[in-house]
Amino acid sequence: MSTQGNIPVIDFSPFWASDPAGKAQVAADIYRACHGVGFLYLTHHGIPQAAIEGVFARSQQFFALPLAEKQAIAWASEVSNRGYIGLERERLDETQPGDLKEAFNLGREVSAEEANRLGIPPVQNLWPAGQADFRTTLTDFFNACATAAARLFRAFALALEMPEDFLLNRHTTRNYTLRLLHYPPLNSLPKPGQIRAGAHSDYGTLTLLFQDDVGGLEVLSTQGEWISAPAIPGAVLINTGDLTERWSNGVFRSTQHRVGLPQVDKAGRDGPAGPVLNHRYSIAFFCEPDSEALITCLPTCQGPNNPPKHPPITAGDYLLSRLQATY
Repeated sequence: MSTQGNIPVIDFSPFWASDPAGKAQVAADIYRACHGVGFLYLTHHGIPQAAIEGVFARSQQFFALPLAEKQAIAWASEVSNRGYIGLERERLDETQPGDLKEAFNLGREVSAEEANRLGIPPVQNLWPAGQADFRTTLTDFFNACATAAARLFRAFALALEMPEDFLLNRHTTRNYTLRLLHYPPLNSLPKPGQIRAGAHSDYGTLTLLFQDDVGGLEVLSTQGEWISAPAIPGAVLINTGDLTERWSNGVFRSTQHRVGLPQVDKAGRDGPAGPVLNHRYSIAFFCEPDSEALITCLPTCQGPNNPPKHPPITAGDYLLSRLQATY
């Protein structure tokens, strides 16, 4: 295990080999990372680089569409949490102005037939008109991330000294959100306290984050300092969320992070007509447990001198409460 700044870089390939010693080492590395900083870079994660590049290309094409076309599929409900989110619509830091970013959310679609069988409402994504390739590319990438997450759940469960299938069995409905993010150039001065993404922790089990090389993501260290978390070629950045912190009784951290305003060296580069401001793009894959999963302190994370810090709550109730506070 190496580090980038204070964030560990973990090679996941020993876990793929199903060698008990290798799996135990990966689990131990994950424990140290999640207990210490709550973030880690993972290499050999199993998501093809070509697939990642394809989604970034589709993301740039989508955000370049006219605003009216994007607003036609606007996000409208915390329950579905799908569609386009315009500039300043979301406020991750509830004490500050809206974030200087736009986004597009999608999740697993639930057909009417499946919904009837499971006794849940049907859910469909909101897709831009005339963008069949966009839909295909994002759906395939969603499935690739879900497959990678399933392996990660096994490693994270072992890191918490739980049965290997503990987390996997609580993510059976693939209640995940794939989010495209675009941070456009700043055409005017931001409002006081306004940045590209306000300081926040993620809400669920874990997040997979893919970034371009523009930079801007910062992670709050245990010393209370904001440290840079740049992209590393071939690695995905992973962080644990609020529900993992609650499950683990604080053993695994749900760490505050943010995207600051462009720095001078990243704000632009010289072009034929003068400075050209950079856009920033990233892709997040948020893993939430099944809505009815009860988040209660794990037996391996409590004891006589370390009682549970949080009351039990279902994953669905917690996620809904956080989304309602954010929008």
